[in-house]
Amino acid sequence: MNRLPLIVLGLLLISPDCFGQSTPGDSQTLQALLSEVRQLRQDLQTTTIAGQRAQILIYRLQGQEAAVARASQRMDEARDKLARIQDERKHVAADVKQQEDFTSNLENPATQRKELEGVVARSKARLESLESQEQQLQTREIDAEQQLRAEEVRLGDLRDQLDRLDKALENASRRTGGSSQ
Repeated sequence: MNRLPLIVLGLLLISPDCFGQSTPGDSQTLQALLSEVRQLRQDLQTTTIAGQRAQILIYRLQGQEAAVARASQRMDEARDKLARIQDERKHVAADVKQQEDFTSNLENPATQRKELEGVVARSKARLESLESQEQQLQTREIDAEQQLRAEEVRLGDLRDQLDRLDKALENASRRTGGSSQ
């Protein structure tokens, strides 16, 4: 029985030295694993950042698409109003010409002529008002069209950014997929 405690004590004293030793191959394997874990962490961080950028770009893209839609609607409204004013101006101009022709062909006394000349004067005033509105609406239409074009350019820029990000992610995916195979 005296030997048993001595044997156990001897094994305990010898065993830690044996367990503490490692082969050079184990150390290289651990270094390779550590390097791979670090690379995976870096790839994960890069992918996370790229995903966040993509989300931001998508939100910006959606907002810009809404801005383009609003600008397009403003331009359409300006064009519609302009078309209505132009149509009305043409009708009033035709009425003025018809009234002037009728007045010049009158054979009746001056009272009828004065009455018709008053109608012609009012029609001419309306025509001038319509021409002024038409100019304002043409300016508004031009402004709306310029705004639409600017918004479309911004939208195109955002789409280009999103495409570049997509290509970068695709290339990164190929590199990662190609190196692991």
